[in-house]
Amino acid sequence: MHELAALIRAVPDFPRAGVVFRDVTPLLADAAGFVRCIDALAEPWLGRGVQAVCGIEARGFIFGAALAQKMGAGFVPLRKPGKLPPPVIAVDYQLEYGTDRLEVQRNAIRPGERVLLVDDVLATGGTLAAARALVAQLGAELVGASVVIELDALRGRERWPGGEPLHGLLHY
Repeated sequence: MHELAALIRAVPDFPRAGVVFRDVTPLLADAAGFVRCIDALAEPWLGRGVQAVCGIEARGFIFGAALAQKMGAGFVPLRKPGKLPPPVIAVDYQLEYGTDRLEVQRNAIRPGERVLLVDDVLATGGTLAAARALVAQLGAELVGASVVIELDALRGRERWPGGEPLHGLLHY
C-alpha cells in the first residue's frame, strides 16, 4: 500500500484552514497505480457474489465503475439531489455544517441483489451511512463497503453499524 499512498497528494488548508485534503488525482493519473488500487479494492470481495457496485458521487463513481467492471457487476450511481430522473428515493444526512441528500433511482437495484458500496474517502461517515440506508430501502443485500482513504481521526467507522465489512485501503 506504500506505493499507492505515495500517489496521494496532501493539500494543506483546503478547502479551509486546518484541513488536509487528500487528493486522489495523482493516483487516478498513474495508470499502473490506478490498476493496483482497483485490484486492491476488489480483493476482499472476489467470490462474494457482488451483483452491483454503488459508487457515491463524485469520486466514488470513478472507483466504483472501475471496480464493477473488474468484478463483472453492474454499476449504480448514488447522486446528489436533482441529478437523476424520477422515480428516485432519497436519504437526508448530516454534514459537519448542515445537511445533504443522496438519491438513487428506484429501479436501479432489485430486492435481494447483493450490493457493494464504494467511495473515495471515509471521513465522518455520514455519506456512507446514507448510502447504506438507500440500499436497505430498496431491499438489497449489503455485502459491505470499500473506501480508498479512511481518515481515522474523524471516526467515521463508528457510524458503520452491523456486521458487514468495511474495507479501507489507506489510513490517515
